[in-house]
Amino acid sequence: MAVACAGAFVAFLDTTIVNIAFPDIAASFPEASRGLLSWVLDGYFVVIAALLVPAGGLADRFGHRRVFLIGVAAFTAASLLCAVAPSLGLLIAFRVLQGVGAALIAPASLAIVLDSFPLERRSTGVGLWGAAAAAAAAVGPTLGGALVELSDWRLVFLVNLPLGAAILIAGRRLPEPKIADSRLPDLPGAGLLALGLATLTLAIVEGNDWGWDSAGTLAAFAAAATLLAAVVWRSRTHPRPIVEPELFAHRSFAVGNLGTILFAAAFFSLILGNVLFLTQIWGYSVLQAGAATLPGPAMSTLVAGPAGRFADRFGHRAVIVPGTLLFAAGVWVLGSAGAEPNWLGLWLPGALLTGIGIGLAFPTLGAAAVRDVPADRFATASAVNAAFRQVGAVLGTALLVAIVGDPESLSAALSASDDGYLFAMLAALASGAAALALRREPILRDRTTFSPRQAVDKAS
Repeated sequence: MAVACAGAFVAFLDTTIVNIAFPDIAASFPEASRGLLSWVLDGYFVVIAALLVPAGGLADRFGHRRVFLIGVAAFTAASLLCAVAPSLGLLIAFRVLQGVGAALIAPASLAIVLDSFPLERRSTGVGLWGAAAAAAAAVGPTLGGALVELSDWRLVFLVNLPLGAAILIAGRRLPEPKIADSRLPDLPGAGLLALGLATLTLAIVEGNDWGWDSAGTLAAFAAAATLLAAVVWRSRTHPRPIVEPELFAHRSFAVGNLGTILFAAAFFSLILGNVLFLTQIWGYSVLQAGAATLPGPAMSTLVAGPAGRFADRFGHRAVIVPGTLLFAAGVWVLGSAGAEPNWLGLWLPGALLTGIGIGLAFPTLGAAAVRDVPADRFATASAVNAAFRQVGAVLGTALLVAIVGDPESLSAALSASDDGYLFAMLAALASGAAALALRREPILRDRTTFSPRQAVDKAS
């Protein structure tokens, strides 16, 4: 459990820690355009979104531990290369390699957690895994700001090296459940899926710069639709598809993924919206903004573990719906802040509410998605859910940028901020509405405690 959560922590840390170092990276390459610089961030996200599902399929076929350790090794090596990159082009290339490693880590690490817990305690395990991811989001901005202040942006990559080395050493002792089928999955289908998700993510990421009705954006969306349709066709006809259509026959899987993409759009738009509000309207420095946003994700970390136990006891719907409502209430409080800084009176209460909502809803949506999935498809199902989360993250960020725009006055910035917060509220409430379709699971009365070793033996 500790090793798997550490892997999730290091993979999700780089979704936030590099963002805070972006201005310093831009200063190191003053000749580069803003669009080219953005690929230091976008390249990582696009590759993760594209490769999550194929990586999950490979983990189910060749072993969760094996793929997890390969991912950690690739991620750690790429982090070192990013830290010493002499040019922007090489930095972007090494960030892509880092994204490949993260795409292998995410589904395999969650599958290791699911291997270690019996069915009646699965939400607890997912909650703990989600707490590790939330902890990464919590410390990323503050740690990144401190490292940049201490030296420069290269330190935000070097910090991954001791973490990765420790995970590799400890991960060699992980048990490996028996692999039901080690034959290769549909590799051409995996390629089509990766290209389809990459093209879709590219269209969302660049839509604001290219223009949502431009030929390039429309062509990218059309290509993504064609490629994903081909994946659906191959999944229905291939004997070993990369994503089995039967997974979507489970109501919990379909509803959990729908709720995930909506809540991810709300969550990631809020992250960027908060940073823009604090720096552009309240005039905070990057380090101050990172510290100011810390209470929200810190609260998510505290809540995510207990939320899993509540979901095991009362059902996923009973945890997700209140979580989305608390998140929306917190966003409303944040949106009521004006131009005059009031961190203690307004920002802190709003951040705590959103943090509680995230801790309740986000990991529980993931747990709902994998609830009825057989053990030999844990990594695939986890990867599909992670892909929905990643696409939601890109969609929420891109729409936030389009909503906020580039305001030229303080009043315009406040109005744009209100619109951004309204979007986050509506997306979260839509996620809660989707979760109402989840069945009310019966209360489990057998609360037998299993050790991780017993749980793996039982699963095997």
